[in-house]
Amino acid sequence: MAKYKVDISGINTASLKPLTNEQNLDLFKKMKEGDPFARDDLINGNLKLVLSILKKFNNKVDNLDDLFQVGCLGLVKAIDNFDTSYNVTLSTYACPLIIGEMKRYIRDNSSLRISRSVKDIAYKAMRLTEELSQKGKKPTDKEIADILGVTEYEIANAMTALKEPVSMYEPIYNDGGDTIYLCDQLSATKEEFDQDLRLALEKAMEKLKIRELQILKDRFLVGKTQMEIASELGISQAQISRIEKSAINNIKKLIK
Repeated sequence: MAKYKVDISGINTASLKPLTNEQNLDLFKKMKEGDPFARDDLINGNLKLVLSILKKFNNKVDNLDDLFQVGCLGLVKAIDNFDTSYNVTLSTYACPLIIGEMKRYIRDNSSLRISRSVKDIAYKAMRLTEELSQKGKKPTDKEIADILGVTEYEIANAMTALKEPVSMYEPIYNDGGDTIYLCDQLSATKEEFDQDLRLALEKAMEKLKIRELQILKDRFLVGKTQMEIASELGISQAQISRIEKSAINNIKKLIK
């Protein structure tokens, strides 16, 4: 596995040794007793955990150093809120918080802009999921929706909206021959066409003249050339071209 060298205040984290569970518990005890250095020792002794999680996001951001710093914030939150009575290791408790901070950073720096209301629902849902999962059971969307006072659809929509976008030309398989890209696996059937847009198009096409509608059907559904249509209608190819362009422009105006 690749090792990521990240320097913090002149310290190469690749050389840091992780603490054992027993050492963590001992430091938590000292921190509770007021040891001023125990918290820093816990943070520095668990930076390897942040680095191990960072590897999962190596293709998500350009600057791994920034993401590492964000992951450290999650580690600090975990240490400040950890209680030895939870009967779980620090790493088990900290991982969801570190991953959550990293995912939030990636989403907030995405090129796609998502409405604040949708983000709020998603963040509240993720926070609740983390809290309830730590108590032993991962909640369903319905349970989260009931607690937040929203619908299951709003929860699913918010979580989907925050997913990292993937390029249509993302390679998904290569056996040494031709590469298969994501766009090769996407269907384009009528059933999957956007419902709202389809309805808008249908209403717009109802307002076209009979000849305009027939030419568009012949061109884009049947697949005829302008010359073929011109020959059938007994008019010039230039006239077919003008009618086609006019019909398309009219549709664009009607669906705006």
